[in-house]
Amino acid sequence: MIVDFQHHFTPRELFKEDLGDKRILTYDETGAPSYTSHALLYDLDEHIRMMDASGIDAAVLTSGAGMCAPLDRSILINDKARRAERDYPGRFIGCAHVHPLGGAESLKELARCAVELGFPGVVITSEVNGLFLDAPEFEPFWAEAERRGLYVFVHPALKLNYPQPFDAFDTARAVGREFSLIMATIRLINSGVLDRHPNLTVQMAHLSGGIASMLGRIRGFQDKEFWGTAGNPRHGAIPEKDFDYYLSERLVFDTAGFCGAIGSVKTALVELPAARIVFATDYPQEIRTHEPVKAFVDGIRAMGPEGESILAGNVGLLIPAARAKAAE
Repeated sequence: MIVDFQHHFTPRELFKEDLGDKRILTYDETGAPSYTSHALLYDLDEHIRMMDASGIDAAVLTSGAGMCAPLDRSILINDKARRAERDYPGRFIGCAHVHPLGGAESLKELARCAVELGFPGVVITSEVNGLFLDAPEFEPFWAEAERRGLYVFVHPALKLNYPQPFDAFDTARAVGREFSLIMATIRLINSGVLDRHPNLTVQMAHLSGGIASMLGRIRGFQDKEFWGTAGNPRHGAIPEKDFDYYLSERLVFDTAGFCGAIGSVKTALVELPAARIVFATDYPQEIRTHEPVKAFVDGIRAMGPEGESILAGNVGLLIPAARAKAAE
């Protein structure tokens, strides 16, 4: 069973008009390109046609409009994701949208998504509201996600806390968000979030921002004695186990974020175990037509046993009951 673990939609109700052939680019307050809206985001019939053409059985629905969003919008998107599950039985799987810093009301909505709606996971962004994922303010969220048995999907921040270095050439979207994912990974490990929550499962988007290419340097700087930071409360902090333990045993990575470039997946496998990677496309944002998705699926399958694990064998890392849910 092939599940696309990063598949985006936006309910039609969140647009003032049918977008038709329009592509609407929004900019954040710093002038950086932020998000491209188009009709394909809410055309779920076309999503199904793409999935059929590419051999994808099911897709987990997440919405950029609902990532760390106000409560009313989160509730709307959660209800629409559940509606998609009903309208297309076995093809879509809802994912909870709540603001991780939203307090008791957000945690109440998280519980509704887990218990009433039956969603297996919740999506947040790699940084938000000027804070990073190791901030103590996130602890109630981590604890509740763990208690509810929900995996947490960390999507790159749609607005960076500090966007100044990425003020030209659309680099906030191209690379700034990927740096944010790498930093989120390091923070979750070294701050002890994963140690404090041993039953928490975290899916890092975009192969953790392409972290594989940086791991030699990251590992080197884990030697706090060598670099003189041992004993420093922030820079000298290390987790309970070796850094690579968390990459091979705790975190899950997805293949989205590289516009369907199979070379990026192959590069990641130099450092990240195939057994911890799940399939994802980022459709219909970075890829918006059938052919590149099918080529991506075919390219991963051509990698042999490792590719088959990524396509289908690792689904249970995030959704142990995926087969039963699809059969529903």
